[in-house]
Amino acid sequence: MGKLRIAVIGLGMGRNHVTGFRRHPAAEVVAAADTDASRLEKIGKELELPHLYQDPLEMLRKEKPDIVSIAVPNLYHKPLTLAALAAGCHVLCEKPMAMNAVEATEMMQAAQQAGKQLGINFSYRFSPQSFAMKKLVDAGKLGEIYHARSEWLRRRGMPGFGGWFGTKSLAGGGPLIDLGVHRLDLALWLMGYPEPAWVMGNAVNRIAGPLAEKQGKKFDVEDFACGFIRFHNGATLELEASWATNVGERELMSTRLLGTRGGLLQRNLGEGYEFEVKFFHEEAGCQFDTTLHPPVPECHDSYWSFVDAVAAERPFEVEPRQGVIVMKLLDAIYQSAATGEPVAID
Repeated sequence: MGKLRIAVIGLGMGRNHVTGFRRHPAAEVVAAADTDASRLEKIGKELELPHLYQDPLEMLRKEKPDIVSIAVPNLYHKPLTLAALAAGCHVLCEKPMAMNAVEATEMMQAAQQAGKQLGINFSYRFSPQSFAMKKLVDAGKLGEIYHARSEWLRRRGMPGFGGWFGTKSLAGGGPLIDLGVHRLDLALWLMGYPEPAWVMGNAVNRIAGPLAEKQGKKFDVEDFACGFIRFHNGATLELEASWATNVGERELMSTRLLGTRGGLLQRNLGEGYEFEVKFFHEEAGCQFDTTLHPPVPECHDSYWSFVDAVAAERPFEVEPRQGVIVMKLLDAIYQSAATGEPVAID
């Protein structure tokens, strides 16, 4: 069997997709598309991409890739995913899966009908620390997980005002749908993706909005959002996400699980993107704190894992169903924020 032919749509975040896929010996990045001609030329030349297109649909027709990776503004996730599936391609789509759960469900159903893989790039699962946490949970070391808390807060980490990240019609939301989605998926994955019952949430724009207004730039999404989720099994989850909030850290990421036998915490170090994991448990009547040290379980990133899944004809680790659940929860947080009432999840 020859190498899997891969095409990437969007060369903003998509440049990371290109380099990620190229690490796999069974993958070959054959083309990329971007509607921004200058970026297409600049990044295409920098990455030495063989074929470049401004029209992604033309690329699908001419290149006939095996895998299409989609890294574009959220508004275009659904139409480009549907087009790639219709062209006979497997698809890895950037998070969030779509603008809302209705779109995400349509994408999942289209993948099922096409008999193709649809993966969502929840990349924070694919780290050695996250895999170590999952092994501990699956071994029953935490017992029954009854509560979790997951957060990603930035003191002042807004995307450029006037860009698509801060435009609701293109992004669907702000830090909740951009940052919170990662910490939400990680917590749900570690908890075994329990079935949600209802959500209470809030979303505000108290810091970034006024700053954008002073600059005369558009910014019509939240700068802070939070949610409280109750599951049918009785467990609960708190979620916080922000681009601008008055905390001490420049960047604060953590996911905490509380179980009947032990507790687990992953948090970032030095306000950056290195992480530590701690396990809190009782042994022989004594309280212990255990720190994860290398070596840790071997794991590959989401790009390598998606190629592996397609090549082996086995499901990718992030199921489309899970992407739909995440979108339902995000939709419910925004709805609850707008109404001030809890929202039931059907």
